[in-house]
Amino acid sequence: MTILSFSACQKELLEPNPESILTTKNFYQVSKDMDKAVLGVYNGLQSRKPTDYLLFEIPTDNLYASTNTSVSGANALDVLAITPDNELIADFWAANYSIIFRANAVLNNIDKPSDYKAGEKDQYIGEAKFMRALSYFEMVRLFAGVPNVTTLLSAEEARTVPRASETDIYNLVIDDLKDAVKKLPVTMVAGRASKGAAIALLGKVYVYQKKWVEAEEQLSQLFKAPFSYALVNSFADFWKLTNENSKESVFAMPYVAGSNGQNLSTAFIPNGGVEGIVSRGAEVALPSWSLNKLYIAGDTRKASTITDMLISKIGDAPLWYPYVSKYAVKHDYGTSGLDLPVIRFADVILLYAETLYGLNRPSDALLELNKVRERAFAGPSKNYILSDIVSPADFSDKLFLERRLEFAYESERWYDLVRSGKYLNFTSEERAYNPNTGTALTVPVATKAALKYLPIPQKEIDKAPDVLGQNDGYN
Repeated sequence: MTILSFSACQKELLEPNPESILTTKNFYQVSKDMDKAVLGVYNGLQSRKPTDYLLFEIPTDNLYASTNTSVSGANALDVLAITPDNELIADFWAANYSIIFRANAVLNNIDKPSDYKAGEKDQYIGEAKFMRALSYFEMVRLFAGVPNVTTLLSAEEARTVPRASETDIYNLVIDDLKDAVKKLPVTMVAGRASKGAAIALLGKVYVYQKKWVEAEEQLSQLFKAPFSYALVNSFADFWKLTNENSKESVFAMPYVAGSNGQNLSTAFIPNGGVEGIVSRGAEVALPSWSLNKLYIAGDTRKASTITDMLISKIGDAPLWYPYVSKYAVKHDYGTSGLDLPVIRFADVILLYAETLYGLNRPSDALLELNKVRERAFAGPSKNYILSDIVSPADFSDKLFLERRLEFAYESERWYDLVRSGKYLNFTSEERAYNPNTGTALTVPVATKAALKYLPIPQKEIDKAPDVLGQNDGYN
């Protein structure tokens, strides 16, 4: 496993601030420097990834902020009271441009060293372009057009860059990924992007654009040699420390407990902890009943996603306390060694199913959809058949249901709600279920058409008045 960590000196050199990049006159001189710089790009994602759920799960029908959470901005996102001054949106913007600036530093200095080994220079270019594309893909999906920055800029210069069009950003993402596919090797150590990761991400980009022919061309490659991706035998197996870097992992961020751990495993644990897992938890957010009730009998994903912990029993009336247990491996508070998936093969399969249906191949689409379904139910008993999808709406409902159950708390839900248009139907959320009354607490949320895109952070607009502009519905 590659540990993406840095000494204090290296971290200072790789800070996202453009001015600091421009002052590293003695860096980027040998190939070892470039390797450290590339690791710095990954480090930006490694730092951001454990908090993505705050932006992509809490605002959805999967998760809600507990009364315990003190994360600034989370409670507003929880009820879709989204404004340009939300701290979490601003943090996500800054984190992605941090990654982009670091990638640009690699690409703008890549020709300086003269001691590269065979293929090494191309690998570093491919990795930097993959990571830049990944960050811009996050940004364009959330904000539409954003500033297109591919060179090294001073802070003053950065403030003069306007928003590019959504089309231009997608074109940048596609161009970067195409080059990454050409340059990246098939096999890479854990935590670094491979050719397969670049192909998978490129296929996903095409799916979001509904470019089905291009998506099929990319995604179909991942089902044959030289690639050997596959679903692990059971859903639970993927979430075990012993199964990191499995055949289902296309690209993941690695963590090491203690020295370089992540806090996501702690974030969902109840305050009092869970025996055998961790002595106390942060209890930032709790699973909604809206999601919990969708797992039908026999779906093995439920036990590895949500645990309904019995905390008391008065007479015959039990009191349950559900918590998100997908990342609940044994760890010390705030420092888990469980790797966090960015792209797993189950996503490739469901994206491929979506693509095949878009190409008017419903039978082939069902074969792919049922691969994930069959693993979930340990057999074909709950497989879909053609009569279940007599219309595009039927297929869409089943596909996004499957994605919801499969990728719960993996920061896919907000994107899926928006791209499916189902965010417009998300007007209330069932949160806590009371087994004594047989009812759930229903909370209204303020959905609106403008939420297709989030607001540009006000602090970014304030840095460059009359340059960025705001998305519709947030002025």
